Amino acid sequence: MIAVTTTELDERQGEPLLHNPRSLSNEEEEEITNTPSTSSSNASPPPTQRLLSLDVFRGLTVALMILVDDAGGAFPCINHSPWFGVTLADFVMPFFLFVVGVSISLVFKVTKSLFNCCLASFLLFHSFVKVSSKPMATKKVILRTFKLFLLGLLLQGGYFHGRHDLTYGVDVGKIRWMGVLQRISIGYLFAAMSEIWLVDSITVDSPMAFVKKYYIQWMVAFLFCTFYMCLLYGLYVPDWEFEVPSTNLFGYEFGTKIVNCGVKGSLEPPCNAVGLIDRFFLGEHHLYQHPVYRRTKHCSVNSPDYGPLPPNSPGWCLAPFDPEGILSSLMAAITCFLGLQFGHILVHFKGHMQRLCLWSVCSFIILITGYVFELLGVPLCKPLYTLSYMCITAGASGLALTIIFYIVSLSFEVLIFSYDTACFSCHGDVGTIQLSNCFNSNNFMQVDVKHFRKPTMILQWMGMNALIIYALAACNLFPAAIQGFYWGSPENNLVDDTESLFQVMLHSKKWGTLVFVIVEILFWGLVAGFLHLKGIYVRL
Repeated sequence: MIAVTTTELDERQGEPLLHNPRSLSNEEEEEITNTPSTSSSNASPPPTQRLLSLDVFRGLTVALMILVDDAGGAFPCINHSPWFGVTLADFVMPFFLFVVGVSISLVFKVTKSLFNCCLASFLLFHSFVKVSSKPMATKKVILRTFKLFLLGLLLQGGYFHGRHDLTYGVDVGKIRWMGVLQRISIGYLFAAMSEIWLVDSITVDSPMAFVKKYYIQWMVAFLFCTFYMCLLYGLYVPDWEFEVPSTNLFGYEFGTKIVNCGVKGSLEPPCNAVGLIDRFFLGEHHLYQHPVYRRTKHCSVNSPDYGPLPPNSPGWCLAPFDPEGILSSLMAAITCFLGLQFGHILVHFKGHMQRLCLWSVCSFIILITGYVFELLGVPLCKPLYTLSYMCITAGASGLALTIIFYIVSLSFEVLIFSYDTACFSCHGDVGTIQLSNCFNSNNFMQVDVKHFRKPTMILQWMGMNALIIYALAACNLFPAAIQGFYWGSPENNLVDDTESLFQVMLHSKKWGTLVFVIVEILFWGLVAGFLHLKGIYVRL
């Protein structure tokens, strides 16, 4: 399921951590080139370079996830919004999805060009291209989607109980089906399939040709949005019931509670179509049992933080709800799709300023669209992944990529191998490849260029090994393992004692927690740098 790949670094590079000859680091991005298993030891494919700004963006997203997950309790202002509205934490998931979309456009940039090439040409060029046909590409995408979904099920299905709980295991009758990686797998599947099957074969030599090449993708995305809105506002939500857990700490007696709805078009926590669909298809016991709306003023006296139930609080405060549900994941896939379109701009437009201008304009258009939807009455709501929320966060993702690309592209010159169809030609029944000009510097694409790059290197390393850091840090596998070694009582362990030390030193619980989390992020950045130095990358 998970591959750990090691690569030998070229000793002549001088500073190996400033270069990445070959990285297989993340779950959503397949490398464009591959070393053939049958090649001789003397033959080696030309080195490939990753898009550094995309690695930095991915690493920033992982760092933000650690920050909001571990410090959000001390700072509710950066924690997930209890229901309506957005905070810093609510941008993390869209950032992940957006990066996946951009990555997909780069992955299939080469493979699509070879779909109609001669078989002999493909065999000769096999050391550069992994996917030779649409069915084969589809098979790879489905397999990766399945592995990503299963990994998410393992990490967030309830088997691991996180920090402060030394037990593990899950009742299969109550396993949580959806989660972060599961949602990413759905977005990946949608974007990758549209890139394989819904792209016109015309050559992009003008803005109109660019539109014609991808107009089918936009039509499908529009249908997805329309379908989502029709269900969200048109589906009738009847009264429903749920079982109050016997282990609840809020004073409710164990038993069945009835939630009175009988409405359609409601976006409030108890009576929305997103929850209805999840309860019907997934089942009440397979949903997230600690929903974010327990921090609303209806369910917490400490809102927007968790706290005791207010007097006369509604019964649905203890009801389950999955923030990564089925219908909301359908809209979340559109964020991945928009990232795909930003990647298309990167692929087809070679000038740095041209890319930055197009990205900026598109980002502001998407942001304004989201604001208009909010003015029209579609609120910002991450648990429902409303259309306004999708547009606002996707536009912010585009702006973030633009800024990071600008910063990183002023720092270090990197040449990324660019497949050029003019370099190749198929003749007769056998097929030949004209390689004479293929490796000319004119056929390389400058992506990241000049001198503010070093401050972003830790984020770059984290982005190159995002999967392993997400599993160990964001899913608390590593802290939970460390806490398994304690002295006297489970509360006396290295993780908790280190956090307490910072709190004592700063005479503040919340600021001590923040410093502890920042140190934690730096620690994982250095771990990722060490893995990069050794040429170790973990991917699906």
